[in-house]
Amino acid sequence: MSVFDTKNVHRIGFLLAPNFALMSYASATEPLRAANLIAGADLYEIMPLSVDASAVTSSSGVSVECGDVSALGGGCHILFVCAGGSPRDWGMPENIYGALRRFARQGVRLGGISSGAYILAAAGLLDNRDFTIHWEHAPALRETFPDLTPRQARHVIDGDRITCAGGVAPLDMMHSLIAERMGTHFARRVSDWYLHTLLSEPEAPQRGSSAERFGTHHPALLTVLEKMEATIEKPLTRKSMARLTGISVRHLDRLFAQHLKAGFLQTYRDIRLGHARRLLEQSPLSVSEVAYATGFSSAGHFARCFRQSFGTTPNAMRTRISSQS
Repeated sequence: MSVFDTKNVHRIGFLLAPNFALMSYASATEPLRAANLIAGADLYEIMPLSVDASAVTSSSGVSVECGDVSALGGGCHILFVCAGGSPRDWGMPENIYGALRRFARQGVRLGGISSGAYILAAAGLLDNRDFTIHWEHAPALRETFPDLTPRQARHVIDGDRITCAGGVAPLDMMHSLIAERMGTHFARRVSDWYLHTLLSEPEAPQRGSSAERFGTHHPALLTVLEKMEATIEKPLTRKSMARLTGISVRHLDRLFAQHLKAGFLQTYRDIRLGHARRLLEQSPLSVSEVAYATGFSSAGHFARCFRQSFGTTPNAMRTRISSQS
């Protein structure tokens, strides 16, 4: 007989959006399954849900049978919105947004996994909240909801709001939630079940370091590259960047040529264009708005640079994305 109390089973729902990330879903649900096995008792009930009780297919093509989220009522302790894919997959019927707001009023803790935070934001459930979202979807969220500022943390627990960047980060989030209920010793046993021996702090970065992304460890160059990523809308001059690091413009140019095999302007432009591509794919901004949001003086100049870099125009890319909706 189990020593654990089985009278208070925690019911945890997962509202799955089309093309949800299977890895994120598995990373969130498997620790709950393991907790039940280790305890020898039903501590947690996992409830996959959809907007109409139909099966939902993940981005990898695996389908999950679901119950109807609208029929759920307040009958769960936590409801996570699990999404991935692109913004065309994140639109929910208005009654679902209403249902999420109703669950919040009923005291259900609400969470977002990967881009699930975007859906919570659309329902007005992240106002004045501390939260996170997958780094790839953060620009689209900020452009659509300019009053909201996601943190680039792995997961954030803000009372009755729980958000997670996705990928393998739900393993850390679930460790925190299991420890919250069952204690740290039991949570450690669950993590060990999956060889999850290196727990990440909630505030740990979502992405590799700038040194790993850019392939250089030169401190002055990394300072400039990080500043480039932070000033996409209003690019700084070469002179300003050199002054920031306390080196001459000439030395700055040598660092780019030596370590990156590319010039200052080209590197800056590539960073801005990469950001522009994500906005075209994930935000409702027009091409002109994307151009200005990424520091280009005109839509025409932006289109020429974009085509040179990606082999297609911004309008053509936007049309292709729309045709796939």
